[in-house]
Amino acid sequence: MRLRPLIVSSIALALLPLSAPAYAEDPTPSPSPSPSVVEETTSTPSEPPAKVEEGLGVDGGSVRAIVELADPAQNAPVASQAAAESVDVVMQPQSQSFMVVEGTAEELAKLAEDPRVTSIHRDRTYAPVDVSPNLKLIGADQAHAKNYTGAGQAVAVLDTGIDRDHPWFGNRVVAEACFSAVEDGVESLCPNGQTSQTGTGAADATTAKCLADGANLCEHGSHVAGIAAGTGGVAPGANIVAVQVFSRVNDQDICGEPSCLLAFESSLRQAMDYVTGLSEPIAAVNLSLGGELSETDCDSSEDGAIFKPKIDALLAKGIATVVAAGNEAFEGASYPACISSAVAVGANDNNDVIADFSNRGAIVDLFAPGVGIESSVPDNRTATFSGTSMATPHVAGALALMKQASPQTPMADLINTLKTTGRPYSYEANGQQVSTPRLDLAAALAGASPQPTVTQSPVTPTEDPAPEPDPSDSSGPSPEPDDPANPAPEPSTSTSPVPLPTVTVTVTITPTPKTTAQVCTRGTNATKLSAKQWAVEIHRSSGTIPDATLTCYLKLIGKSSKVFPEVTKASSLGKAYRVLKSTKAGKAKLDSALLTSWLNWAHGTNGTKKLTTAEKVRLNGKSTAAALRKAAKTVK
Repeated sequence: MRLRPLIVSSIALALLPLSAPAYAEDPTPSPSPSPSVVEETTSTPSEPPAKVEEGLGVDGGSVRAIVELADPAQNAPVASQAAAESVDVVMQPQSQSFMVVEGTAEELAKLAEDPRVTSIHRDRTYAPVDVSPNLKLIGADQAHAKNYTGAGQAVAVLDTGIDRDHPWFGNRVVAEACFSAVEDGVESLCPNGQTSQTGTGAADATTAKCLADGANLCEHGSHVAGIAAGTGGVAPGANIVAVQVFSRVNDQDICGEPSCLLAFESSLRQAMDYVTGLSEPIAAVNLSLGGELSETDCDSSEDGAIFKPKIDALLAKGIATVVAAGNEAFEGASYPACISSAVAVGANDNNDVIADFSNRGAIVDLFAPGVGIESSVPDNRTATFSGTSMATPHVAGALALMKQASPQTPMADLINTLKTTGRPYSYEANGQQVSTPRLDLAAALAGASPQPTVTQSPVTPTEDPAPEPDPSDSSGPSPEPDDPANPAPEPSTSTSPVPLPTVTVTVTITPTPKTTAQVCTRGTNATKLSAKQWAVEIHRSSGTIPDATLTCYLKLIGKSSKVFPEVTKASSLGKAYRVLKSTKAGKAKLDSALLTSWLNWAHGTNGTKKLTTAEKVRLNGKSTAAALRKAAKTVK
């Protein structure tokens, strides 16, 4: 199974610590007798067509891939041809110009020769942004007082499904769907057990497949939906379109524990098309998930070229696509928030300070509360989480209010209004002074004057080699549900047109003790460590950096690297240790050098351009021993 998690700050809704490392055989190429000899030429007998993604199947195994077609009408004939050539066709979405297959590099190269095939790339996966203030801070209470509650609009939440019976949602879940990919070790979360389902109950977040060891893996979606449009959320009068886009992965190597959730690109594409085809008035699509990091907009990237047209198609229908910027403390945003026509959202705390875990920079469009946010979770409960996952639905809900107030105004103009009326945060990113607005509905809707600029202090690197990625350390205190200065959202307000819940319903809402999840983020120590030093740190209990922090680092690397764990499966501490120590062959030396540099990046050093260049050498099946050695030297 070949998964590429994009971590929106990763999830199983929080940091997934690894216990005892599971060692697996790493590909061990034989050393080349001379620099002029090409390594592993038997694995790539011919130059793969340019339309096959670089590095796809380079390790010799079977890989799950999306085959892009020139015409939807060619889906069936190309699938038949692929099956005849022993390529496993695992999905043929109706009326779509792509299909999903599993095959080796050679099989995919052969399939790419078909003129009806335009390109082939891996079926990437995404994870919900880490879960970890308040409506008064963004002026939502003032907007509600003017009867702006999102009534007549809807927010589409593409996430881990919803507990439709939760009292925060009432009878406002108006559409449900599920698109959940399957393969070996990956199970569908659709209640019908199939890869797709529409209709009432299709996005149910309380099914048996959502449960693992007494925990609900699918609570993220209900929490996000509650922030956007729950009775205690930003748009308490808006309807909800709930779409389950995740699959259950039962793989210790990928998850760090027996099971976790990931969303395949193919599922996301079908979900976005589903929302585009709905007749329900929808103000925004919420994507609290993400992946690879980018300092600039990623419209022209391979990933951007796939999703930007879908985001643009939604925008043409008056629907904004609101995406979490990511929780890596990175000066940029994760994919797909980096697409220019998406609304990228970072997180701030109750004190108008950028959350220390939040991504930031010129391509982030808005900040919104994302620290200590209480919202709905399955089984009629509430819980407190933090992350850009929580900030994003604040903006999605805000756009429902904006569209209710001015339904004929183009969505692009409504988005721009939120930007121009937001409270500016001034800070430095990528060597430049940046100003990014914080959501302010009081100014956008309630007639309040725009608030003055808040200058943000830069994060000061510490000498501590093992900073804990806990937002509560530097983002201010997280509000308790009964804190009078920061009251928890009530199930309803007197200004909301939504019918008040009964006493029985009120009793069923039992706030859980505040358990703010740690957010996985980069460190702030700019000191570089050698491969030998990192091996000591990663070897269990022998270093000074906590295992949870090291596991976080590996997760961040998995978002930005195409080698780890795509080709070299260093997704656990034990496997990472082996990569760092295995330096006998050319590719092994490069792997060690790359992982060392990525770990230094995760620990706080900047710069990834050399790493990206070196990874291209590693992914090229015909790279010479000399090229491998040179690439290893460039990243040291």
